[in-house]
Order: sequence, then structure tokens, then C-alpha cells
Amino acid sequence: MKLTRSALALTVGALAPALLLATPALAAGQAAAAPAAAPAAAPAKVAAVTAGESPYDTMSDAELRAEVTRILAANPGKGVTGAAHEALAGTTEDVRTFLKTGLAKAQDDDNKVAILRILFGKPGKGVTREANRALDGTPSDRVAFLATGLAKAQDEDNMVAILRILAGKPGKGVTREANRALDGTPSDRVAFLATGLAKAQDDDNMVAILRILAGKPGKGVTREINRALDGTPADRVAFLATGLRLAQAEDDRVAVATILARPGISAALYAECQRVLDDGTPEVLRHFITVGQYQF
Repeated sequence: MKLTRSALALTVGALAPALLLATPALAAGQAAAAPAAAPAAAPAKVAAVTAGESPYDTMSDAELRAEVTRILAANPGKGVTGAAHEALAGTTEDVRTFLKTGLAKAQDDDNKVAILRILFGKPGKGVTREANRALDGTPSDRVAFLATGLAKAQDEDNMVAILRILAGKPGKGVTREANRALDGTPSDRVAFLATGLAKAQDDDNMVAILRILAGKPGKGVTREINRALDGTPADRVAFLATGLRLAQAEDDRVAVATILARPGISAALYAECQRVLDDGTPEVLRHFITVGQYQF
């Protein structure tokens, strides 16, 4: 009986217990179980057959069982494995029927499970669209999706992901590498999303940090910049995200204290310095140093 999609969803647990734990590597291309377009390869030993006959019709029991054993040696999916063992436990005709029709049906069940596993990983729109088309189609459609369609749809999704990155107006390094990936091969796009983006972003972060250093900042910022430059990519991300703000506040507190120590400071400016130091937030300190102190 033909499996409906809802029935498959209910039986995924039985066919693939690890299904919900599997996560397809979207950037690197999802790995799916190798599909079989037809019931295994031609038997190693086939007697002459007449038109309309299957090669399996003329094989002996030993030959039939050898064929099933050969299929099992290839480590097929759970559906094929279960059906093959069930056939081997039965009669000669059970084995023959498995090879003639049961193998193709079991392989299609495995292919459906593989496609559902991909969908459960919440892939991009292209992969989702083509996976659903394959599930709604024929066994051949599912074979084609797993053999070539998945990779093509994943590349489509990767291109969309790269274009989204470019739309965010990244730095020169990321922009350069993103355009190279778009002009390259599917493998180039996979490599960019897997590792190239992070490397290019780190290059841009280093440039941004060096520009800050070129502005001759205070001791706190300079110290933290050098730590970030000597550190890891994560250290540079952290510096730009939060470290710079905190180090700048440290320098601003020193600057406010220096203003307080000036001879002849006005009472109003002195009071404002005290208020700013009592507040102590980086934003209030920065505003006072860049704007507020000049209003007194």
C-alpha cells in the first residue's frame, strides 16, 4: 500500500530512531542516504531469460540468497535491511519477491525517511520546496532529489544566504569574499559559508580595530586593543561588541578626574563632573567628554 506523508511522519521513529537528532549540514550540503533507482545491481550470475521474465525467476535459492546478502553488505537503510532479513527468514519465493518488487519499495521508504530527515532540519526555502516536490512525486523523483536535486537546491539556498550577507553592507573583506563565492562554484559557496565568511569577518574586525588604534585612544582602549589583536577572532568580536565601550568608559573616567583636578575649575563644572562620575555609565561619561564639558 502506498505510504502517505502523514503515515510516514508517524513511522519515522520506527524507521530512523535518530531522526530527530540528525541535523543536516546546510552550508556544507546535506548528506542523505544513497538512493537506489532500481532493485540493486544485476545479479552476478543470471541464466538466459525470455521476454517478460525477470532474471530472478531463473535463479536458484542459493543464488537468490547470495544476492540479498550482497545487498545487505552495502549497509542499506533500515527499511531495506529489515525487508531483506525478513525475506531471508522466509521461503525461496519470499526471497524472489523481495528482489523483484520488495527491494524497490523498501528503498523508496528509506528515501522518504531520508527526505523527511532533511525537512526536520529546517533547511532553506529551496531545499524545502524541492524536498516536498519529491515527497509528492514518484520513487524516481525521490531518487533524483537525493542524487542531484538536493545539492542544486542547497546551492540555491547558499546563494540566497550570501546575498543576504551582502545586503547587510559588510566590510571590504567580507564583500570581496562573498562576491568571489557568488562568481565561483557551488563548492566555493559552501566553503565561504563554512569557513571563509568567519575568516573574512575577522580580517574586517582587525582593520576596524587598527583604525581605532590609529586615532591614538587612551591607555585603557589601547591596552584592550592590543589584547584583542594578540588574541583570537572571538576576542576581536568581543572587543568590538563590548570591550571597546568598557575600555572607553575607563579612559573617560580618568579624563573626568583630570578635569576635576584643574586649578580654578568653576563650581558648575565641578558639580557636573561629580554627577557624571556618580552616574558612571559609559554613555554618560562619553557624552560629558565629547559634549557636556564644553557647556560650562
